Amino acid sequence: MKSILILDDEPNILASLKGALGREGYQVDAAPTVAEGRTRLREAYDFVLLDVRFPDGSGLDLLAEIAASAPDTVVIMMSGHATIETAVQATKLGAFDFLEKPIALERLLVLLRNASTTQALQAERRRHQQTWSIPIVGRSAAVQNLLREIQLAGPSPARVLIQGEHGTGKELVARALHASSPRREMPFVPVNCSAIPDELIESDLFGHERGAFTGATQARRGRFEEAHGGTLFLDEVGDLSPRAQTKLLRVLQEGELSRVGGSRAITIDVRVVGATNRDLAATAKSGAFREDLYFRLAVIPITVPPLRERLEDLPLLVEHFVRELARETTRRSRTFSPQALELLRRYAFPGNVRELRNIVERLLIMNPIDVIGPEQVRTVLPAPEAAPAGGARLADAVREFERAQIEAALAAEGGNMTRAAARLGLERSHLYKKMKQLGWQPDA
Repeated sequence: MKSILILDDEPNILASLKGALGREGYQVDAAPTVAEGRTRLREAYDFVLLDVRFPDGSGLDLLAEIAASAPDTVVIMMSGHATIETAVQATKLGAFDFLEKPIALERLLVLLRNASTTQALQAERRRHQQTWSIPIVGRSAAVQNLLREIQLAGPSPARVLIQGEHGTGKELVARALHASSPRREMPFVPVNCSAIPDELIESDLFGHERGAFTGATQARRGRFEEAHGGTLFLDEVGDLSPRAQTKLLRVLQEGELSRVGGSRAITIDVRVVGATNRDLAATAKSGAFREDLYFRLAVIPITVPPLRERLEDLPLLVEHFVRELARETTRRSRTFSPQALELLRRYAFPGNVRELRNIVERLLIMNPIDVIGPEQVRTVLPAPEAAPAGGARLADAVREFERAQIEAALAAEGGNMTRAAARLGLERSHLYKKMKQLGWQPDA
């Protein structure tokens, strides 16, 4: 069943279109504001019927967001005050068509049928044009920059060193680099260098011959040979022993290796992508890591941002993990309230995205309810440190916190009071009242 989201601030239009399209067999949702539309668009829709003007924003702005985040969604614009300039602008932004109000149902149904036939073709063309499809979730500037770096570096044969804290998703970036390269049909072989004992790392990477050491009852290929023609991902490469570093450097220089206990040179064709949570440049300068190996590995350095630097992506990440976990457990998808999301945003997440996923999974398992609220989130977050003696009074601390949250919401929404109130889960009038209580005179 095809799904449609209708966005219009006129209740009679919402009711009539929802009823008519529902009778035609479509699954229909409706929203009267841009803010509610953004919330609903966290779910995927086949079609969106979108008005141009709303009290809280522009339908054209929302059209641009849909085109960027959900390119397979077909958007049909509607307006009772249509101009040629508006229609041209909507088309440039990606609208499938533009309808004038009052909406002629037969005309709309024809458009939807035509859109259905072209939708699959457009999606298929995008799949061929897109060189990789690893799900790196986020719309923040930090993530968009990361995606650009992947798209530029992926097709190159150059080695890449991925830097970032634990839990930021370094292996996900490595897989995206592989998927965007000409080697995408060949093996992607991950190795966690910190998890393999020093005495076994050489055998694991380069293989060994029979009798090379006690227990080597038969010859074994190493990870380099397994990755021949593809990509070898060396996670936590900074943890390699000095001996393994020396042998890895030779392999990178010569393009060939010898198994442990062997003398035969084996030619290999492997793209090496390394990852580290250390400042490997500083480690190399201090002599704790071979500097010549560092320069061999870091032809293209890519840094994965920590979650605290992209907190605007947190609601998207939570939604992604909820859907992912629902698929894994064959359970219904559930939601997090705005207050629960805000509470998560205030947490530092030292374990980054991996820690967030673990928290979401724990909350879904331990709370069999439809909507996860702040009271559930508080049970899984570490207790805040106690305030020092002689610190600010509780009332003052609350006032400062409320002011900071309002300032952050206004900054995120470009000073728009209506959208800031929606972000905070407040009525616009309540937000004005709250600002005045804080001694802050809002602009008219």
